[in-house]
Amino acid sequence: MKVKTQSKKVNKAWLNQHVNDPYVRLAHKDGYRARAAYKLKEIDETLGLIRPGQCVVDLGSTPGAWSQYARRRMNPQGAAVGELHGHILALDLLPMEPVEGVHFILGDFREAAVLAQLEAALAERGIAAVDVVVSDMAPNLSGIESADAARIVDLVELAVDFAVNHLKPEGALVVKLFHGSGYDQLVALFRKTFLVAKTFKPKASRDRSSETFLIGMGLKAHR
Repeated sequence: MKVKTQSKKVNKAWLNQHVNDPYVRLAHKDGYRARAAYKLKEIDETLGLIRPGQCVVDLGSTPGAWSQYARRRMNPQGAAVGELHGHILALDLLPMEPVEGVHFILGDFREAAVLAQLEAALAERGIAAVDVVVSDMAPNLSGIESADAARIVDLVELAVDFAVNHLKPEGALVVKLFHGSGYDQLVALFRKTFLVAKTFKPKASRDRSSETFLIGMGLKAHR
């Protein structure tokens, strides 16, 4: 019974913090599905990654906040609906409520057949190369550090591999990762792959979270 009581206290504390989170309130006010939109917004406003006319691929897109942000960036008035200058393709193994103008693919990015669907969707739109890839993918954490680190590394490496094969030479990749085992390995991978590699901790990332983001700009392979 003591364990259950403690669990209830933790859940209540988390819920209270979530409800009072300024980014949660802001997301509700601005019509975003999750506070995560402000993480990408800050990265984009700092580095100028997403612009009208581009093609953006959103990996691990559900519930859709990053696709919503990209969609607004591609509207002349920054609107959530209406005109869209560019293409946004989103993918996740969980269903996502439609975002106007965003082509969503349901499936696991780790499966070759799902990747083939994404490549086919790009080809159907006449897109030979992508401008920006954003990845908020994260595995279900088991609490076993070595296993979780391996899963995170695997997802980031897949995103990098996709970027190498599909980005324009001047394109950019944004991925989420966590400090811990495998972190230095992934930073080194970005420095090897991109002309510019940056780490970024947005204000919308909670202080206690080990979450951070890696941004790669300009592929070295195309130099």
